[in-house]
Amino acid sequence: MISAGRALLLLDLIAAILLWPALALLILPSGYRPGPPGLALYAVTWLLFLAAFGLYRREALVETRKSLGRAALAALLGSLTAAFAAAALPPFDPPVYGTGAALATALGGFLVFGTLTRVATFALRHRGALRRRVLVIGAGQRAWDLALLLRREGRSIAYDLTFVDVGDPDPRLVEAEGDRVVQPNAQSEFLVIAQRCAADEIVIAPDDRRGLPMHQLLACKTGGYPVSEYLRFLEREIGRIDIKRLELGWLLVTDGFTFSPIDRALKRVLDVTVSGALLLLTAPFLLLAALAVKLDDPGPAIYRQARVTQGGRIFHILKLRTMRVDAEKMGAVWAAEKDPRITRIGRFLRRTRLDELPQLINILKGDMSFVGPRPERPEFIRDLAVQLPLFEERHLVKAGLTGWAQINYPYGASLNDARSKLSYDLYYVKNFGLALDLLIILQTLRVVLWPGGVR
Repeated sequence: MISAGRALLLLDLIAAILLWPALALLILPSGYRPGPPGLALYAVTWLLFLAAFGLYRREALVETRKSLGRAALAALLGSLTAAFAAAALPPFDPPVYGTGAALATALGGFLVFGTLTRVATFALRHRGALRRRVLVIGAGQRAWDLALLLRREGRSIAYDLTFVDVGDPDPRLVEAEGDRVVQPNAQSEFLVIAQRCAADEIVIAPDDRRGLPMHQLLACKTGGYPVSEYLRFLEREIGRIDIKRLELGWLLVTDGFTFSPIDRALKRVLDVTVSGALLLLTAPFLLLAALAVKLDDPGPAIYRQARVTQGGRIFHILKLRTMRVDAEKMGAVWAAEKDPRITRIGRFLRRTRLDELPQLINILKGDMSFVGPRPERPEFIRDLAVQLPLFEERHLVKAGLTGWAQINYPYGASLNDARSKLSYDLYYVKNFGLALDLLIILQTLRVVLWPGGVR
């Protein structure tokens, strides 16, 4: 069964590939009509802004009204970006004077398309469609944890879960799920139950696998039902490695944690290209921000601080100073909410993330990557490594300006926050690759524009 996010993406692709060219052909006179490259430029920029604003994520699908507002902003920025690009690039379309008409048509069309596709997805959900039907083998604590995490963090909006009791059911699950907890018998084997509930997937999640009838699971697999192991399924559905339920033996046999020379070379090319371009584009803002820091509070505009990167190597990160010069006279401490040490201009710089811009120089120098786990201070790492298993595995890759934890978890400055962020960092290190980096870079725009949880 297709998820709500993928269904919405499919509808937007149909609108971009079919409806947008048809609209341009219908409305625009031939002299003002973009050719195929121009039509593609408008469609691609619109889709990119929809993705960058997180409009295929779970929270956007749940909060329909908020997503409609962001979809309208994506239509505006996508159309404007395409129009400016068409005017700046060498002519590959009808003359540039057609850009204004194309811009107006694209803006109106994308506003309508973005609204209709989201309303259609909401209507499908309201009618009970786009639900993931999952058969869970097990009804104990592990099954209870799975149900809890899926309904709170799962990438699908709605799950229809059926649990097969294979011994020692969790009372909370029995009370909450009722008739969805079934008892297998000779006439009701796993395959029969899967057929009865029309399962899209089967997840093996008993508290104890001893005595589990593997021949029945094999029958399900050969019968066309995907069978997934609990931890792998959970990682895929919630987009992180749940440390509380992690088994080290699973990490040894599962895929991931591979870093080929090609992957590293492509990542370095991406780092240099993106950070170099951003440094050129933001240089005027960086200079103005540095001047504002100097005027607001006496002292240096650029702040250097020891951080840890790949292999445990210590480097000095560059940031615009956001705290008073004597902020750490009593020693290193995490920033707190409404921290009195933060200056007036520093609070603005933190909220807009402008204080991070000097780190583009760290990336060009090779100390950091554009995407990776955020670098922590050596003083904090010593404590965190003792209290959080696998914390040192974050250093298998270079520290990053942005990362999977940054786009999925708000700013945190406590042990519990560090544990939650580590679950996302481990997911990133395990699934290291250029495609994931590009997705994170795209999604970073959403965090910058709507910085929830920034201190």
